[in-house]
Amino acid sequence: MTSVPFPDRDTIASKFASLGEQEKAYVALLMENAAQDENLIDGLHRHLNNAAGAPFLNTLKLENLGKWIGEAAPARLQIRLMEAAKSSQHPAYAAFRTGLSRSGGLEKAYPPAAI
Repeated sequence: MTSVPFPDRDTIASKFASLGEQEKAYVALLMENAAQDENLIDGLHRHLNNAAGAPFLNTLKLENLGKWIGEAAPARLQIRLMEAAKSSQHPAYAAFRTGLSRSGGLEKAYPPAAI
C-alpha cells in the first residue's frame, strides 16, 4: 500500500481554486515548510491544468492568484513558481504568469546584479 502525501495535490488545487482568507492561510502555512514544496507545486500544476480545461477561463482570478503567491512565497519557491507559470502557452498559464510577474517576487528574491 502506498501512502498519499499530505496534503495531496487535489486538496492544494482546491485551496487555490477558492483562495479565500482561510485558504490563503493554509497555503501560506504550507509554504513555510520546505518539505511541502513538491506537494505545493504539484497542487499548483493541478489547479492550472483544471483552469486550462474549464469551459470558462477566469483570467482575473488566475492573475490575482499569481500576484498573491508571488508576494507570499519565500525566495526558495520563486523560480519554481515561474517555471510552473511558463510550462504551458495556454491562456490560463499566461494569466497566472502575468500576476506572478506583477508581484515582483522573483526580483525581490534574486535582485539584478549591479554593474
